[in-house]
Amino acid sequence: MAGIDWTSMLKRTRRLAAGAPVVLAAFGVAMAASSTPRPEIDRRAEAVRTLTKGDLGARGLAAITSRMDPSQLALAIRHDPGEHRPALYGLTPGWESLTLAGRPRLEFGATGLDAMKLNAATPAASQYLRTAQPFVFRPATAEDRRRALRCLTQGVYYEAALEPTAGQEAVAQVILNRVRDPNYANTICGVVFEGAERTTGCQFSFTCDGALSQAPVGWAWARAKLVAERALAGHVSAAVGTATHYHADYVHPWWSPTLNKLTQIGAHIFYRWKGVYGEPAAFSQRYSGREPLIDEARFSRPRIQIATAAEADKALAEAAANGESVMRTVEINGQTRVVGVASLGGRRQATPAEIAAINQRLSVFETPAPAAPAPAVVAPGVTPMDVEEVGRPGA
Repeated sequence: MAGIDWTSMLKRTRRLAAGAPVVLAAFGVAMAASSTPRPEIDRRAEAVRTLTKGDLGARGLAAITSRMDPSQLALAIRHDPGEHRPALYGLTPGWESLTLAGRPRLEFGATGLDAMKLNAATPAASQYLRTAQPFVFRPATAEDRRRALRCLTQGVYYEAALEPTAGQEAVAQVILNRVRDPNYANTICGVVFEGAERTTGCQFSFTCDGALSQAPVGWAWARAKLVAERALAGHVSAAVGTATHYHADYVHPWWSPTLNKLTQIGAHIFYRWKGVYGEPAAFSQRYSGREPLIDEARFSRPRIQIATAAEADKALAEAAANGESVMRTVEINGQTRVVGVASLGGRRQATPAEIAAINQRLSVFETPAPAAPAPAVVAPGVTPMDVEEVGRPGA
């Protein structure tokens, strides 16, 4: 058995012992790196890469948004700077400013699907919800009571006839809050018909668009009247509190970011003034008790001038003779607006005789002429004969 070289073994052991700290340090670093959690941004990037399969186009974006719940999607839209664009989707520009929405302006705002996205992305400031005081209804006479009840019923009916009961109660609450708000009239009819004599100032669209000319549906009117009676008897809609503004969820008026959004009931989103102006103490105006007489026949006619073809032709001819334009630009509340005669391009209405002639021509065109019978083909050597159907009675 060979002898062990203890001197060489001792030298190698010393060298290994000297290098052991470096090896252990490297091993420790490797273990620490493997046990440290990955940064959040890395994990998100990996999740996006897996979900989109590397496609960052429309298909990849659709794959991401399809997994979002409505709140996540609304939050993402809120941070998308490209979403603040108006889209009309066939709606008349500017008609949303004719709702109970403060002093109307000429800015159109967003409408349609874009408006619904913007509204959904706006968080509700429910911490500012305050319970309003019951309305003190003390009409001066029985006639004032009748007028107030009718005006409030009209507001509830024409603004929220198909809304849930809670939505109708909220509309009534907004009207009564405005009666007590020093910024508005101190009567119910005064609030409902405020600005109705102007084509650009009505707070309720039904007071200036001719809706009053249509008789209300009996059962819906009775339902709205019951809501109005309860509100005048002191019922308070706690869901909207001191709200003074609202609009439908498919419009996004310019003023909505300037107020505190409280909640949405049905299709309407409700707001209150910011700061002390939205607190119950700010509603200090007293109800006068004397309701104005409303000329409903006058307000049943729309104040937006739509001319007949003959009237449009006449106006255009007079303007041309005087060297003027039938359309003119005016300034309203510091904004410019083009006003004038509206028509269907000045097209003349057809006379009854012309309509009859058109219908006659259409009738001839739509009725095909009877097809001529095909000539019979007779083979050589065959004599054609009439065949009588057996069992069929003769003509």
